[in-house]
Amino acid sequence: MIVEDIELNEIKGIDDLLKQFYKAGGFTAKKVGIAINIMEEMVKDDYFIFLTFPACIVATGTRGVIKELVRKKIVNAIITTCGSLDHDLARSFKEYHHGTFDADDAELRKKGIHRLGNIFIPEENYGKIIEEKIQEIFKEGKYSSKEIAWEIGKNLNENAFLFWAWKNKIPVYVPAITDGAVGWQLWMLSQTKKIEIDLLKDENELADIFFSEKKIGGIILGGGVSKHHLIWWAQFHNGLDMAVYITSAPEWDGSLSGARTREAISWGKLKEKAKHVTIEGDATVIFPLLIAGLFERLSLR
Repeated sequence: MIVEDIELNEIKGIDDLLKQFYKAGGFTAKKVGIAINIMEEMVKDDYFIFLTFPACIVATGTRGVIKELVRKKIVNAIITTCGSLDHDLARSFKEYHHGTFDADDAELRKKGIHRLGNIFIPEENYGKIIEEKIQEIFKEGKYSSKEIAWEIGKNLNENAFLFWAWKNKIPVYVPAITDGAVGWQLWMLSQTKKIEIDLLKDENELADIFFSEKKIGGIILGGGVSKHHLIWWAQFHNGLDMAVYITSAPEWDGSLSGARTREAISWGKLKEKAKHVTIEGDATVIFPLLIAGLFERLSLR
């Protein structure tokens, strides 16, 4: 394949740019071009598509990209962390603000402001509102993490990805549900109400998916438990059939977050002949670009 120059005068939309990325052979640009082709194939060939991501991006405007994927039913299931529930709930009622990575964190602490990268979150816009809403929403009962996510979602507005997950019955699995404000508040409620969390119910549902679905793909942002829980289960499907990773973590420290798609092949978490790509970079830049291009390509905008 010949390296071609990017012709700016021929670009009429984001998808045109991504097509030129693929032809340009430009390091990360080529990987982005490969990724949108893989995503398009997953959608058109009716793959069961998992989206996994860490909570941090839900504190940013990238939350809107996740929401649209769920609203348009492009993804079939989500695996994420408890913080994603925290931020989706909090931002449905309160505001987060632009900040800076270089802020004086001791001063922010005195002013009652949490810093998440370059996002500023007033304390009352996070812990207080989450405590208030969890106490309002949850009654006595036994809940899986999916049921917790849906119960929250039906009480949020249409800007929340959890609202659309509930409305469209798209499962949201949170393996580490107690590692965040929502989970902690449920624990607090359990001291006075009969509330239980049944994570094995989630696992039974995941087993049904991985043992029954013919083709399973993954769009995996970042790493941690969200990424690992998907590829762990993928072993019992003899590996994912397609995968797109976006990560800012290095590979050389042996971390799961930095592990490239090719490493998953050695574990049986990705099939040897699967189409796959790892894009190194910030998901808050790359992911919206990819999904905007995908929506253009699929005429979904």
